[in-house]
Amino acid sequence: MRPTTFDPKVLRQYLLRHKIATLPELEHALGTDVGLTVFRKLKPLGYLSSYSHRGGYYTLAEIARFDANGLWSHKAVWFSRYGTLLATVESFVNSSPQGFFAGDLADALHVEVQDALRQLAEQGRLQRSEVYGRYLYTAVDRSTRRQQYLSRRTAQSVPVVADITALEVLPEQLQAAILLFYSLLDEQQRRLYAGLESIKLGHGGDTLLADFLALDVHTVSRGRQQLLDGDVTSGGRTRRPGAGRIPTEKKRPK
Repeated sequence: MRPTTFDPKVLRQYLLRHKIATLPELEHALGTDVGLTVFRKLKPLGYLSSYSHRGGYYTLAEIARFDANGLWSHKAVWFSRYGTLLATVESFVNSSPQGFFAGDLADALHVEVQDALRQLAEQGRLQRSEVYGRYLYTAVDRSTRRQQYLSRRTAQSVPVVADITALEVLPEQLQAAILLFYSLLDEQQRRLYAGLESIKLGHGGDTLLADFLALDVHTVSRGRQQLLDGDVTSGGRTRRPGAGRIPTEKKRPK
């Protein structure tokens, strides 16, 4: 009796049609209940495992369209040019100008990263240090780690700075200049300036700008939303017509 043969083209056609699939789905498509057989047929096709969903989804390298960060998703399942979640986290941290806090990295990768960061730190593949009461994860290389740490401290103290290496003045001088400029603005301009810088910072920008400029976080949020909605006044007016305290009617003495 001749042994059963399985054609890898069946898997390729299935994945080209569905983009991604689980192991049971691929077994069914190939006509086997042996996972090892599926992987043997997938290997010459150049398959990728997802870094989300515990690596439970598969696709082909020819299907994935990675973005500038090396990520691609389909139906909320995420794949990485770097492979596993551990490898992706390590690569992101090492290439980041400022290192990563766990929450920011989770937002960037769309998955929880606490366990991966802990493992990498325990294995000596990433460095962990405390900055403003939170753990900052940086590269192991001493020179890279120092640059990331300094850049992060500068970004926290002067949140409008994206790259410390581009600075031609000391961070303290820049901070003083920004605050002086800010003091010359009227009420609306201050709110809109804070909102603009918050938009540029992205996630967490409202809080950072509020702390930096000694504003209420809702004021920053309001300025940001005004800019996005195009809801601003001009001509030197800081409040909309009718805003402010209602004038009291003066009464003539009898």
